[in-house]
Amino acid sequence: MKHKHVRAIFPGSFDPITNGHLDVINRGVKMFDELIVAVGQSPVKEELFTQAERVEMIKELVRDMPDVTVESYECLTVNFAAEKKCDVMLRGLRNLTDVQYEFQLAMTNRAVAGVETVFVMTSEEFGFVNSTMVRQVAMLGGDVSNLIPRSVYDCVKTKLAR
Repeated sequence: MKHKHVRAIFPGSFDPITNGHLDVINRGVKMFDELIVAVGQSPVKEELFTQAERVEMIKELVRDMPDVTVESYECLTVNFAAEKKCDVMLRGLRNLTDVQYEFQLAMTNRAVAGVETVFVMTSEEFGFVNSTMVRQVAMLGGDVSNLIPRSVYDCVKTKLAR
């Protein structure tokens, strides 16, 4: 049986990227031949880092993963996935709230663009972590060093010191 080359996209705003996101990336690398970490912008979220800053932080974190690339995009996620000829969209799930939202999104993406979604459960220790919470805690002076990679934590401290 011939092996089908599978390219997946892992989209998100990653502002900032968390240990939970890295957990999903590490799982995705084992499942797919290629993984594109697609850094988008959320029209409803106030960003801490620019899109270019987020791309650079993630590139540094995945530099030793040969089948992972990091790119930014400005269009609908399904359009970017089609442009990159991705077979699958990878999404992480933390809780039941995620399941409901992501299920609706996956059904819409399949109906609108024919894109399939593969879900992975995050590891238990990351089940409560999201970028919005990390930003808010950090902005109020809380310690988020155990929730995000060390290099990202350093960037957060530097950004908030300004």
